[in-house]
Amino acid sequence: MTSTSRPPTLDPHAVSRWQRTAPLASPWLHEEVASRMQDRLQWIKLKPQAWAHWGALRGGMQAHAQLAKNYPDSSCFIAEAHVERAQVASKIIAKPWWSPSQWRAAPMRVEMPPPASVDMLWANMALHESADPQALLAQWHQALKVDGFLMFSCLGPDTARELRAVYARLGWPPAGHELTDMHDWGDMLVQTGFAEPVMDMERITLTYETPARLLQELAELGRNFHPARFAGLRGRQWKAQLEQALATELAGADGRLSLTFEVIYGHALKAAPKIKVSALSAVSIDDMRRMLHGSAGTAG
Repeated sequence: MTSTSRPPTLDPHAVSRWQRTAPLASPWLHEEVASRMQDRLQWIKLKPQAWAHWGALRGGMQAHAQLAKNYPDSSCFIAEAHVERAQVASKIIAKPWWSPSQWRAAPMRVEMPPPASVDMLWANMALHESADPQALLAQWHQALKVDGFLMFSCLGPDTARELRAVYARLGWPPAGHELTDMHDWGDMLVQTGFAEPVMDMERITLTYETPARLLQELAELGRNFHPARFAGLRGRQWKAQLEQALATELAGADGRLSLTFEVIYGHALKAAPKIKVSALSAVSIDDMRRMLHGSAGTAG
């Protein structure tokens, strides 16, 4: 994927519709991934003065509470793209005005972070649903201060591989859009201006008692955004055929159905801008001030 391309197998209209209508709660898997991502914070020495939680309502409000506990003196931005989600997130984090914890708490704003305002940007399970991931990475880069860091997770290509195989065997359109490999995410981070990207991946296998429960969890996690997906609604006969195929092909020795989720974790820094010496060089006033301020702060 080049720096200017958008995912070719992802319908932006379907993405926009899902982002407006997705459940106003974080799925179990998102909370679990957020918990595992928090374990990786032990390797980060920087304690942010301000941080942003991007898409907190879907990314994990339980995880948000733990992050706020980890950084009690840090101000926070909760970034939600849609008003309804922002309102729900506000109600979840709200404390009574008479609560002592409310008096002592660091500021928490439900709004997009201004440019260069946060030391950490936390984005759990959001990137794989973006119709323009390069633009989203650029937003994250812009929100961070120099030397701030990004922590994110998303789904990778092996996700629901068993379901994709069932669809292919039945001759149906793809079960979902193609997901990006972690090495490609690393390349895009560098193209966006991030430095020292560190990528990691694990596969999580979930098991289900019935095909209906498996399909219910998938419906909570997302939708099929592939442009070549089924064009219209399917009937009961189609669903019965799908459930029968899942029961036959995904069942293990214990009768439970297994489904794989590939989870990608990423971490990267926003480095200071570099001055390029050439026949004609142009550096913005803001960048020059930041670079001069950094030099003054490190002088012996």
